[in-house]
Amino acid sequence: MSLLGKIVQSRQLSKAHLAIKRLMSERGESNSSSMAQDVIQQFQSLDETGRAELYTTLAEKYSPDAQAILLAAQTYADKPTAKNLIALTKISESPRQELLRRINRAPGGTRAVVNMRRELLKLLDKRPELAALDYDIRHLLSSWFNPGFLKMHQVDWRSPAHVLEKIIHHEAVHAIDGWDDLRRRLQPDRRCFAFFHPQLPDEPLIFVEVALLAEIPDAIGPLVDKKSLPIEGSKFKVACFYSISNCESGLRGVSLGNFLIKRVADHLKAELPSLKTFVTLSPIPGFTEWLARTPDTTVLTNHPAVLIRFEKALQTISLKGKTWPQRLVDGWTPESSTTLERDALNSLCAIYLLYYSPHRGGNSVANFHLGNGAKLNRINWAADLSKKGLRESAGLMVNYLYDLDEIESNQEKFAKGEVAHARAVAKLV
Repeated sequence: MSLLGKIVQSRQLSKAHLAIKRLMSERGESNSSSMAQDVIQQFQSLDETGRAELYTTLAEKYSPDAQAILLAAQTYADKPTAKNLIALTKISESPRQELLRRINRAPGGTRAVVNMRRELLKLLDKRPELAALDYDIRHLLSSWFNPGFLKMHQVDWRSPAHVLEKIIHHEAVHAIDGWDDLRRRLQPDRRCFAFFHPQLPDEPLIFVEVALLAEIPDAIGPLVDKKSLPIEGSKFKVACFYSISNCESGLRGVSLGNFLIKRVADHLKAELPSLKTFVTLSPIPGFTEWLARTPDTTVLTNHPAVLIRFEKALQTISLKGKTWPQRLVDGWTPESSTTLERDALNSLCAIYLLYYSPHRGGNSVANFHLGNGAKLNRINWAADLSKKGLRESAGLMVNYLYDLDEIESNQEKFAKGEVAHARAVAKLV
């Protein structure tokens, strides 16, 4: 940056600091909308480096007073009254939370805070000192984006073009190959639902795609085949959630997906009484990576029979010094595998999901659905023959069953380290 550029940037940064101080003043409390708008404009005028400096200031200068917290905590410990607890709670909250709340009062304030979080997440790996600032923003966004405040809308072919474009762009599980592909995914036997926030009415936050079918699917190909023909509504017996994608990285860590799935299930059940079964057809990202790094068997210490099955299956699919991608380059496919290898991979997948999911480092998709109250219903061989599916999970996919009457009990089981599962899965181990 030139000397002139540095001078201009320094002046803009000074203006941003001054705008923040005005917003945090007593006058700012009563007239925060216009002042918050000024903070947003000053923030947007900064370049990436300037905004990073501003984040550092918020992290260092707008933290709570440690000594005041210590004194309030001691007061509460000596006399644990409601008054002292309230005082401790107030003094423990960082001033930057109030700053963010005041920014949120301005038109476009919610979007500005989400944008800040999106950018902040990119800095955290190299700037761990910003973690407390990130925590404060996520804490507030969790309240502002509480599912009770969100609107669920069905996305169909009549939805605004910019919303449809976002669905195409943000589909993270099974890429949408243009408008013809999207049109097929919005036919009467396919549904797409998204959450929207009142302050971001044209921005889908997260969306789920659903296939209405006659039976539980065992492969993804037919579900995303843009040339397939829609089935008749009289045959709808199963609602299959086959893709869920986040559109806003700034909301990472804010729980939305579990609420969306449950709300969609309730909506479809009311709309289509013939639907009796709600399942997913889910990928298993990281399965082959888990195999390649020689899994820690201490998880299976209390399950000796499973441990024996695990070690035998692992020997059967021995990579012999090769990585899984190398095996794929050599031509491995589910069709070319032996029966022994197929049985071994199915067993290893079942063990991975049943015994490793409840632990740290378990499969993220499994954690999501099992923690959401689903049951591990079936493991499907050769279900995803895409390059990504073969690379990440040897082509395997899973059906998680959402029994609306058993969701709470399944959640409790998973919290205790137990995975609710069907007999078909138990037979694999």
